[in-house]
Amino acid sequence: MGSEAIIVFLIAGIVLVAGANFLSNLISHKSDNPQKREPYESGMKTVGPTWVQFKVGYYLYAILFLVFDVEIAFLFPWAVVFKDVGFIALIEIVIFLFILGLGLAYAWKKGALKWD
Repeated sequence: MGSEAIIVFLIAGIVLVAGANFLSNLISHKSDNPQKREPYESGMKTVGPTWVQFKVGYYLYAILFLVFDVEIAFLFPWAVVFKDVGFIALIEIVIFLFILGLGLAYAWKKGALKWD
């Protein structure tokens, strides 16, 4: 019973994704403008090299933002049902926040939050 359901869901997923891609290609507006092949579509010619390497600090800062954004996504539902789940859930969320605090302290110590 279990393996048949997995196969059905897998086939349904493949059919839905392929169907959505086919339908979007069928009804979408197609533009063959030469500017579409340029790095920027603003209509202005680029000055200098278009491939510029960014500092890794920007990416680390963005990853830290995503980590704490996901933390809020976990904290909000927990706060909504806090009265129903009891004291054990409070201990679990304190442990969760402690681990996130350790991650923030580590990133801070490594200098990932500095904008040099």
